[in-house]
Amino acid sequence: MSRRALACLAPYVPGASIDEIAKRYGLSHVIKLASNENPLGSSPLALAAIGNVASLHLYADDAHITLKNQLAAPYELTAQNVILGHGSNELVNIVAHALLDPGDEAVMAMPTFSLYPLAVKSVDAVPIEIPLRDGVHDIDAMLAAVTAKTRLFFVCDPNNPTGTRLDAADWERIFAELPEQVTLVVDQAYIEYADAPVFDAAMHSARRENMLVLRTMSKIYGLAALRFGYAYGGAALIASLEKIRLPFNVSALAAAGAKAALSDVDFIARSRALNERGKAELSSAFARLGLHAYPTHANFFAVKIPMAANTAYEALLRQGIIVRSGDGLHMPGRLRITIGTTEQNAALISALESLLA
Repeated sequence: MSRRALACLAPYVPGASIDEIAKRYGLSHVIKLASNENPLGSSPLALAAIGNVASLHLYADDAHITLKNQLAAPYELTAQNVILGHGSNELVNIVAHALLDPGDEAVMAMPTFSLYPLAVKSVDAVPIEIPLRDGVHDIDAMLAAVTAKTRLFFVCDPNNPTGTRLDAADWERIFAELPEQVTLVVDQAYIEYADAPVFDAAMHSARRENMLVLRTMSKIYGLAALRFGYAYGGAALIASLEKIRLPFNVSALAAAGAKAALSDVDFIARSRALNERGKAELSSAFARLGLHAYPTHANFFAVKIPMAANTAYEALLRQGIIVRSGDGLHMPGRLRITIGTTEQNAALISALESLLA
């Protein structure tokens, strides 16, 4: 028999795969714009480093001190301020299991990354979900929702699935008004795509001892299949999380790829340039088609469609284009669409024109 807490949980559902849709509809060419992956692929330096990994019969170095120091150096932190994960998803679960007792509360936006409430509920704690205001975290309402039971305060910035972000005044309110005993969890999976000025939460780690800043190599670095995430935090907080981190959760391949990708300045610059160009292409097309999209600071759009989101999603699948339906992301009537290459964006625009006609 499973635990009672699991009865109310639905498992995380990833986007459809290219092979799955090609087989389902008998298509020879499918474009995937569903999971916010990098359309340029992976960092070439990372791929080369992965190919040079030997001794796969041996366990990886579980401490990864050199890699942690490399991640910490830009913020004048040390390896003691860094924890590594099997993707940042694992780190969300570690936070929930390490810091929440049954009945505790965790404040978060709604919609936001769906793993937050899932992780909180899995430990018999309570997610307090505060609706977005005009697509952005409603910091006033989120702070007002904090009670004596609140242990975690999640902020996804830029937010998934809307692509929006907080302004400087919102951050100042959080730092000034969030009680010290509440751990602030800032998820910045898409920060490398954000427009200037960028609020880099890791640069503010000294302002709050119990703050954790999540990052990932799955997005702009193009290493989603390797599963490598990391987080910055105070040494005491990181030490607490390390107590329940599973040993060898980061493979030698993932560590080698991550270490090399961090120095691939050219790939990051090309990825950002492609995203900015695609953002302009899609923004112009959405405006011409009369479709509202939240202003994005990530590599995807949340677009309003004048029909049921699942209907539009299925219609696009038949044309060989995979997006995400907002019906499963608490965004009814919207689609979440990853920014692709110029050719992929053009195909999407043409498919939308056909659908709306």
